[in-house]
Amino acid sequence: MNTINFSRVIHLSHVIDTDIPQWPGDPPVEFTPVAELQDDGYHLRRFSIGEHSATHINAPNSFYQNGVGIDQYPAQSLIVSAVVIDSSTAATVNPDYTLTTADVIAWEEQHGEIAVGSVVILYTGWQHKWADKNAFFNQDAQGTMHFPGFGRDVTQFLLQERRIAGVGIDTHGVDPGRDHSFTTNRLVLAQQGIVLENLTNLDQLPPKGTTLAIGILRLRRGSGSPVGVLALVP
Repeated sequence: MNTINFSRVIHLSHVIDTDIPQWPGDPPVEFTPVAELQDDGYHLRRFSIGEHSATHINAPNSFYQNGVGIDQYPAQSLIVSAVVIDSSTAATVNPDYTLTTADVIAWEEQHGEIAVGSVVILYTGWQHKWADKNAFFNQDAQGTMHFPGFGRDVTQFLLQERRIAGVGIDTHGVDPGRDHSFTTNRLVLAQQGIVLENLTNLDQLPPKGTTLAIGILRLRRGSGSPVGVLALVP
């Protein structure tokens, strides 16, 4: 049997509310009363949310016509080990910072080679901007967003040389804000990998040793899903 040893459990998902930062064009988060305690004896709401809103996972069919939906992800693929690379200092200086292969090698010199099947999480510090939509998306006068992410070369290195299971980040995209081609998403999802966006509490995780439990909504042919991500920390 597989055994997971942990001492703490940490939420890596933001609370979902109507005023969360939303990607331009995404539907708003809405809550509608259905039943009230005083009238019906119980409380119930209907909610509406985009598949790529709040802390969420992307599915291959969000970028590939013949890609699978999120409902086709096997249960075992959603329990994964994670490593965390802290780029918060670099991202503070340069909001367009992209992780490089040299950054990964430097991390490995300290913590050892990234294990096969890991999810590589990039902690940029952007989680602290969540309450300020303008700061979170950091758009310039031309509408271009400026936030950190994974570069093409490092994504290819991680997939081919380290055979990772996927990537995650505390911004609204694993691709840098300026990358309109969604390169890292496409590379990872071509292999039906894990892509987690809008994570939080990453500053509470160690560089290695954490196990993630990713709770998806099994939406039929879903292009993604809001997720409850739990970090099991040793």
